[in-house]
Amino acid sequence: MPERSVLLLTRLAVTFITGVAALYFTYWLGGALVYAAGLSPWISFIASLAAGALTARFVWRHPSSTDPGFASAVIFGALVTGGIAFSVGFFGPIIFMPGANQGPLLGLFITGPLGLVAGAVGGAVWWLRRRG
Repeated sequence: MPERSVLLLTRLAVTFITGVAALYFTYWLGGALVYAAGLSPWISFIASLAAGALTARFVWRHPSSTDPGFASAVIFGALVTGGIAFSVGFFGPIIFMPGANQGPLLGLFITGPLGLVAGAVGGAVWWLRRRG
């Protein structure tokens, strides 16, 4: 029984981290595009809330599927690994070097996109090994 609670807590933590990472990533990069286009900042806020909620919903529901397809496994791996890598790169410099004014850019431009690509490759490899 304790194994189920640990799995549930892990699933909850991964869903939360991935949803928050999608929210922040969409808000900051989408917000820059919205600002450059001269549109209302509310558009970026609403779009980031939607992206975070949809990402969290996908990550929460994916492990319960019995036979995920190739695309679903790739997207799941990309979202989870990219979300965790983005969170480490975005919030890590804020926590460990609060005086660094460009710290969160590490998550936006380096660890987030690299984690997304690595997670997509990992999801594809996982699906192919599971099939074979």
